[in-house]
Formats: sequence, C-alpha cells, structure tokens
Amino acid sequence: MKIFRLFVAFALVCFALSPSVQGVVPPPSGGYPNFTTAAGDHALQALTLGLGNTAIGTFSLFSVSTGNFNTAVGAGSLDLNLGDSNTATGAAALLFNTTGTENTANGTAALEFNETGSDNTANGAFALFNNTGNDNTAIGNRAMFNNTTGDQNTAVGGTSVGGPALFSNTTGRFNTAVGGGTLSNNTVGGDNTAVGAGALQFNVSGFENVAVGLNALNNSTGNNNVALGNYAGFAATNGSNNIYIGNMMEGTAGESNACYIGSIFGQTASNGGTAVYVDASNKLGTMTSSKRFKEDIQQMGTTSEALFALNPVLFRYKKQIDPLGKPQFGLVAEEVDKVNPDLVVRDKEGKPYSVRYDQVNAMLLNEFLKEHRKVEQMQKQIEALAASLQKMNARLDVNIWEQKTVVNNQ
Repeated sequence: MKIFRLFVAFALVCFALSPSVQGVVPPPSGGYPNFTTAAGDHALQALTLGLGNTAIGTFSLFSVSTGNFNTAVGAGSLDLNLGDSNTATGAAALLFNTTGTENTANGTAALEFNETGSDNTANGAFALFNNTGNDNTAIGNRAMFNNTTGDQNTAVGGTSVGGPALFSNTTGRFNTAVGGGTLSNNTVGGDNTAVGAGALQFNVSGFENVAVGLNALNNSTGNNNVALGNYAGFAATNGSNNIYIGNMMEGTAGESNACYIGSIFGQTASNGGTAVYVDASNKLGTMTSSKRFKEDIQQMGTTSEALFALNPVLFRYKKQIDPLGKPQFGLVAEEVDKVNPDLVVRDKEGKPYSVRYDQVNAMLLNEFLKEHRKVEQMQKQIEALAASLQKMNARLDVNIWEQKTVVNNQ
C-alpha cells in the first residue's frame, strides 16, 4: 500500500540520515543569508549555495544544497529535493522529488513520489501521488492518484461518482477531466476530455473521446466518440466514431459511426421548413430552389424518361442495419447507376450508396406535366370535335325541318 510506504519512507528519512551533515549555520529556525528561511528540525540542513529557499517543518527541504527558489511547508515536504523552483505545502508533499523543477504541490502527500517530473501542479491530499510525468495538473483529493509517466493531463475533481478524476491514469497523455469521477478508470487512454461528474468514468484505453454531462459516455475502449448531455452515450461501451447529443441519448453497445440527436423525432415544423441532407463528408445542409443560386437553367425534356427503365423493388435491410427486418420499398442504387448515374448518391470511395429520391420526384413531376399537357391537348381536340359535331347536328336539324316544311306545303 502506497500510503504505508509513505510513512515507512518518511521514518527512514528521519532516523537513518546522518545528523552530522553540515547545513545552515547557526542552526534553524530563522532567516539566513541568500534570501533563505528555515524553521524546523533539520529544515534546509544540507543547503550550501542555494538561493531563495524557504523550509518550514521537520526535514523540509532536507537534502537541497545548491537548488534555488524552493518553498516547502510541512514535515518532510521536498525532503529529497535537489531541483529548483518547487513549491510544496503539506506533510510529505513532493517528498521524493530529486531533480524535478517548477512543481507545485498543495496537500498531504501531494506529488509525493515525483522524482524527476517537472511543471506539475497538484492541489489536494494525495493528488498526483505516484506521478513522475510532466506538465500535469490535478486538483482535488486523490486526483490523478495513480498517474506515473503520463504527461500533460488535467484533472479537476475529488472523490465523488466513481472515484477521483483520472484516479487510475498511469501513462495516458493529454487528458482533461473536470468533475468527480471523471476518467477515473482511465489508464493508458489519451486525448480524452471529460466534463461532469462521472463523465467517461469507465474509459480505460479509449482515445480522443469527448464527454460533457453527468455520467456521459460509458465508454471503455472506443475512440473518437462525442457525448453531450447527462447520460448521453451511457449504453455505448466500446464503439467508435459515435455522436450522442441530448440527455439520455444512450446509444447501443458496440455500434460505430452512429449519430443520435434528441428532441427531433416527433417534432413538427408547422411553420414550414426544408429537409436536411448529409453528404459523404458528413456535412449537413439543405436544398435551395431560389433562382439566384442556379445557372444553366433549361427544360428537363426527355431526361426524365429514364424513370421508365427503373425497377422498384420490395426488400429488407440486413439484420445489422435493421434487426426487426421491416419490409422496405425503393430502388437498388447499383441498378439506378446503370440507368442514370446522376440519380445516385456515392460514398467517399465513389461507390453507389443511395438514390437521390428527391431528384426522382422532380423527374416524376416532369413526366406528369408532359402527360398532363398531352391530356390538355386531347381535351382541346375533343372540345373542338364536340363543337363541330354540335354544328353538324344543328345543320341536320335545319335540313330536317326544311324538308318537313316542303312536304307539308305540298
């Protein structure tokens, strides 16, 4: 147990080191030349040429000789330090630091086992307890407790949901954890960002995940996931490249390349709107029909007659897409591609992926209008024919009347 090691090591330092080592004369406490202050049994005992050091507490800054600008407040703080510009406040803070520089440790045993790591900040009891890495920031009780060689991590949050922030991190780099329990099980995963109590708390080795919200993203090994909202992505454990936006957008375990956005389904845009489309680069957008966005406008003509060669089919999607296997109606993109390539949506590799059904609708409208014009023309012809027949009937009626009149006059 590391805490047990702390007290054993501290005892060895206190009783095994020779008290005959020359240091500040006269013995502390008090202020001394070279901007030096020492107060406490064996504080700054080995100092020779170091400048601007302050040691308050038994065995604080005990080993420093030529190091400069160190501040140690608390028994055993910076006890083995030889480096420069370190600040330790709390018993055993930065206890084993030797050549590390510009570290700041506030709290009992904060950064205790740091030896050569530099530019670390630990604020909280046992924060960055096992650290030897560089450029880490841990704020909170036991924050980043197990970090060893991981660099440039930020953890803000003490014991809460699932444990302290980045509690288990060992070699992971460039992680940011804000909130109790955030990234608390992460060991080697890197480039993760977790904000909110319990966010990404089960991540172990996943990289480049972003989780914002209470218990957001229950991920362990997946990469490149984004979850925004309380419990967003909570059911997703090992998938990659997923996006969850909205509270309780939980997702599905093991899936990849999925996108869930809450508060859309079932919402009616009663004041009008337009459909949203996505291209192979995942860019969202809408279609526009304004003339000011168009050029080379011309009649569709016979282009729409390609519809007569299309083959509508009944089908079911494969189970990995639709486990329920609901009947579907539509077209096969590869078949449509042979009829008119402009009616096909393609993936990043240029392969047929889907059908531009909106364009099919426009072509259907063109064919409808063409047939409608034919019907109108036929209607006019029928009306003209009817008018001619009516005139002929009128003439026949006149002839018949005249013939009857002649017969009657005879």
